[in-house]
This record gives sequence, structure tokens and C-alpha cells, in this order.
Amino acid sequence: MAKNEQVLVTPRQTIEAVGMFHGLQFDVEPYLDRIFAPGALTFMPRSQAETDPSHKQLIPYVIITHAGRVLSYVRGKRAGETRLVGNRSIGIGGHINPIDNEVPLFDADYRALYRNAVEREVAEEINIDGPHTERIVALLNDDSNEVGRVHLGVVHLWTVDSDAVTRREQMITQMAFHDLEELRQRRPTMETWSQLCLDALDQIL
Repeated sequence: MAKNEQVLVTPRQTIEAVGMFHGLQFDVEPYLDRIFAPGALTFMPRSQAETDPSHKQLIPYVIITHAGRVLSYVRGKRAGETRLVGNRSIGIGGHINPIDNEVPLFDADYRALYRNAVEREVAEEINIDGPHTERIVALLNDDSNEVGRVHLGVVHLWTVDSDAVTRREQMITQMAFHDLEELRQRRPTMETWSQLCLDALDQIL
């Protein structure tokens, strides 16, 4: 991780106030209302956030689909999260970092700030040739391991008009669109979050 990197977090109590869960939560609005309320989001040094389970790092997890097939890739050695290197993933995204004081102290549209950050994060990792539709379909939580305990996934579904998707980041390898059966065959090699999403892919799509 970059020295002194700041990442977007929300207190675990924000989630607990609505109801802590394991796996995917499809009733997202009550949680999003709390997360995007003024004062619920802040930036924290990543070195601190990675060992502080009293906060959850907000991670957009973007599933990209085209003609019924889902984009999948393997995290290479340059991946920012070293604990996930070598695992297959069906989610594009990562930590949200501050850009020009992105979350101000006073009145702001926190959802718009977040959406802009997601678009920027995806564009840093891959190039999509053509338009797409986008919606948040679920939240993802897994407290069963040290990575999951300090992260909260926001699962987005992007439907692209073209399969012309190429990588920008060197950490992305073996990227291609796969049908559901192909993904199921690759499930044992996937990171935990992708396994959870794959198991509920029919509902996500």
C-alpha cells in the first residue's frame, strides 16, 4: 500500500444500527441511507484501517456483464491487496481515496461523491469501450477472515454494450468474459467475495 494512503471508512456501528449480516444483503437502501448520511463517512490512514475492525473500509465491487456473461480476472503480483494475489475475481474496484477534499465538512451529496469515485476507480483499472448501465444490487460483508472484517463491499452491476473491455492495471491478468458454468468451474480459485457473489449471481443479474 502507498505510504500514508487515506481510505474511505464508516464506523461498524453504522452497519450494526440497521443490522449486521453475513454474505450478501439485497435490501440496500436502509444501509445506504445510513452510510451516506452526513458525518458517517471519513478518511482514515489505511495502515490503521487494516487493523481496526471498529471501522469498515467502503469498497465498490463492480460486476461487469455483457450478453449474459460476466467479466473475470486473476489478481497478479502487483495487486494492492497482497493477501488476495493469485485469486480469481469477478469484482472490479478498490479503496476510495480522497481527491481534492472529496468529502467536505459541510453539506454535500455523498452519494454523488461516491458514484464519481466508483467511476474513477473502475477507469483506473480497466477501459470500457462503449456505454454501460449501472446500479447497486447488494452489500457484501464477511467477518470470517482478517480481510473481510475491515471491509464492506458495495456490489454494483454494470451492463456493458460491448465486450471490448481491456485492462489498464498490471495487477489484472487473465481477463475475459465467462458464462455461469465456466465461472462455477473456477469457483475454487476465487477470492471469498467473488465466491459469495457467484453463489448469488442469478439474483444479482
